[in-house]
Amino acid sequence: MNQKEFLAQVNPIQDRLYRLARRLLVSDDEAQDATQEILIKLWSNRKKFKKLRSIEAFAVTMTKNYCYDKLKAKSSNNLQLVHSNYEDQHYNTVKTSENNDSVNWVFKLMKELPEQQRLVLHMRDVEQYSNSEIAKELDLNETAVRVTLSRARKTIREQLLKKHNYGIK
Repeated sequence: MNQKEFLAQVNPIQDRLYRLARRLLVSDDEAQDATQEILIKLWSNRKKFKKLRSIEAFAVTMTKNYCYDKLKAKSSNNLQLVHSNYEDQHYNTVKTSENNDSVNWVFKLMKELPEQQRLVLHMRDVEQYSNSEIAKELDLNETAVRVTLSRARKTIREQLLKKHNYGIK
């Protein structure tokens, strides 16, 4: 397989690989790096393409596994579940500061969740994916997604109540 044939097969799926990496890694830079790494791996495995039923499925699986490895190794300082777009100019300075503190606190609590709960919560509540889309992307059934999401939200809720009540029950 020459470069032209390779590009013809890989270019149509490159955006999907980037979006998947972006969802899992959150950082644009990390997602771009992951996509480049996957393209390099695909190039080195191009001889296997004839044996595959779907190059796209192979590439998506490679991307997902690569991103999970990056998350598990915590090798990146850019893996923060933070939206830098949060800004609301209609509130006064004090209210904005309080809101920022609350949002930062929630994201801090999200970082303490187990990896699967963190991914499901982020994909559902931040990225606005449906339960079925999450199930498909993470190879789970929809019931597992609902249970994981419920547990993650319950943990966040309990921690927030604990913070706001100063530990008083």
